[in-house]
Amino acid sequence: MGIIIHIQQVKKKKLDQGLILKKEKYRKEKKCASLSFEVSSDGGTEPSALVDDNGSEEDFSYEDLCQASPRYLQPGGEQLAINELISDGNVVCAEALWDHVTMDDQELGFKAGDVIQVLEASNKDWWWGRSEDKEAWFPASFVRLRVNQEELSENSSSTPSEEQDEEASQSRHRHCENKQQMRTNVIREIMDTERVYIKHLRDICEGYIRQCRKHTGMFTVAQLATIFGNIEDIYKFQRKFLKDLEKQYNKEEPHLSEIGSCFLQNQEGFAIYSEYCNNHPGACLELANLMKQGKYRHFFEACRLLQQMIDIAIDGFLLTPVQKICKYPLQLAELLKYTTQEHGDYSNIKAAYEAMKNVACLINERKRKLESIDKIARWQVSIVGWEGLDILDRSSELIHSGELTKITKQGKSQQRTFFLFDHQLVSCKKDLLRRDMLYYKGRLDMDEMELVDLGDGRDKDCNLSVKNAFKLVSRTTDEVYLFCAKKQEDKARWLQACADERRRVQEDKEMGMEISENQKKLAMLSAQKAGHGKSKGYNRCPVAPPHQGLHPIHQRHITMPTSVPQQQVFGLAEPKRKSSLFWHTFNRLTPFRK
Repeated sequence: MGIIIHIQQVKKKKLDQGLILKKEKYRKEKKCASLSFEVSSDGGTEPSALVDDNGSEEDFSYEDLCQASPRYLQPGGEQLAINELISDGNVVCAEALWDHVTMDDQELGFKAGDVIQVLEASNKDWWWGRSEDKEAWFPASFVRLRVNQEELSENSSSTPSEEQDEEASQSRHRHCENKQQMRTNVIREIMDTERVYIKHLRDICEGYIRQCRKHTGMFTVAQLATIFGNIEDIYKFQRKFLKDLEKQYNKEEPHLSEIGSCFLQNQEGFAIYSEYCNNHPGACLELANLMKQGKYRHFFEACRLLQQMIDIAIDGFLLTPVQKICKYPLQLAELLKYTTQEHGDYSNIKAAYEAMKNVACLINERKRKLESIDKIARWQVSIVGWEGLDILDRSSELIHSGELTKITKQGKSQQRTFFLFDHQLVSCKKDLLRRDMLYYKGRLDMDEMELVDLGDGRDKDCNLSVKNAFKLVSRTTDEVYLFCAKKQEDKARWLQACADERRRVQEDKEMGMEISENQKKLAMLSAQKAGHGKSKGYNRCPVAPPHQGLHPIHQRHITMPTSVPQQQVFGLAEPKRKSSLFWHTFNRLTPFRK
C-alpha cells in the first residue's frame, strides 16, 4: 500500500527551529532597513493590510504565513524536509513545471508534466534526481513537489481465499480514508500557496513599485512598465480569486471543499497572465541592465528589507506569476486524481482542469507567436525590394516554404521561392549569382483564395499539360494561379500546408489570438536596427553554457552546475501544432548571410 507523505508535517520541530532563526534574522535586517538609501516607509513599519475591493481586510503578516505554511516561504523550496524524507528511505517525487532542454549529459532533461524522483536536495538551486533510468542534476525551480507522495513500488502478496472478502472490505475503507486525506492535502496546498502568493504580489506592488514611483530620477514610467508589466492588475484579480476560494473552503472538513467553480467563474480573468508572461523576458533584460549599477542593487535590497520580504532577489519575485499560472493545471490534475466521481465538485474540477490547461496553452501560443514575429520581421528586412505593407500587418506565423514553378497566363514558367504565412503567400526570386539573396516578387491573399488540386495531364483552364500541380483561384476576381512542384511528395506537403493555414487562421480567431500593433512595430524597429537582417551570428546554433565538472552523487563534495537555465512558459497539454520545418529550411536558404 502506498505510503502517504505530507511534506508539511515532516520533522516539524526542526522546521520550527529554522523559522525562529529566520524571524530573528528579519528582526536584525529590519534594523538595517534604513540603509544608505532613502526608501520611505510612509510613516510606519508594519506591513499594510490586504484590502480587497469591498474594503475588508486580511492582514497576512510574515509570522502568520510562516506558521501557516512554512515550506512555501523558504527560498529554494523544501530541501530540509526532503532530505530527511529521503534519508528515512521514502520516495520523493516532483512534477516538472517547464521543459528542461539541456546539451549537457550531466543535467537531467525532461518535459513539462514529467515525474522526477528527487534523490538529493541539499542545494536550493540544483537537485539530483532520476528520470527514465537516468540520474543527473536538474534546476529545483523547474519542478513542483507532489503534495501526496506515494511509494513507487508496492509489495503485493497472495491472500488466502477465506480472508479475501474481509481484506477487500478493509482495503476499500483504508483507500477511501486515504483519498479523503490526500484530497485534504491538495486543497490545503492550493489555499496555502494562494495566500502566500497574494502576499508576494502585495510585496511587489507595495514594496517595490510604490517606492520606485517615488524616485523619478532613477526610474522612468516606461522602465517601470517594462519591469513590472501588468502585475498590479494581476494582484487585483488574485485578491478577488482568493476571496472566492475562501468562501468555498471548508475549514472543518477540507476534503469536502468545492472550489472548482471558482476557477470556472474566473476563467476569462486568467487571460491577463498572457500579457505578463509575454513581457517577462523584456523585464528580465531591463532589470539586468539596471542591476549592473550598485545604486539600483542597494535600492532594491532596501525595498525588500523595509517590506520584510523573504530573502529572494527581485527577479525571483517577478517570476512568481509565471510559475503560478503554470502550477494551476498541475494542482487541479492532482486534485482531480483524488476526487471521486460521486463528489459534488468532480465535474467542476474536471472542467476547471481543462480550462486552466487551455489558459496555459493560450499563453504558450502567444509567447511562441511573439518569438516568431521577431524572426519574421528580420526575414522581411532581408528581402530586396520589399513592397507594400509589412508582413506583420496581417501575419504572425510562417507555416511552410519551398520552391515551386509558377505558370503564367502566357504559359511561361517562373521558378520562385514561396513563403506561406497565415493569411498570405509571398513570392520571391533568388539572385542568379548570390543564391542566398532573395528579391520580392509579390503576394497572394489566402483569405480570398480557393485551393484546387489538379491531376496530372492537361488543365482545361490553362490549356496546358501539368504534373504535380495545384492552383489557387480568387473568389473575387476568378483569377487563376497555377503552381507545379518538382515531386509528388512536395505537392502533397504544399496541399497540407494550405489546409493547415486555413485551420490555424480559424483557431486563432476562436482563441482570440492577436498581436498588438505596438508589439509589431517594436519587432520591425528591432529588425531594422539589427542591420536590415544581416546581423552576425543570427543563423548560428546556440552554444551550451559552460559547466564545472560534476562528481558522482556518492562522493562527499558535490559541485553544482554554474548556469541557471531560463524558464519558459509551457502548455501542459500536448501541443496542438507541430513545430514548423520553416526555420530549418530557412537556414539552407540563408538570406541573412553576407
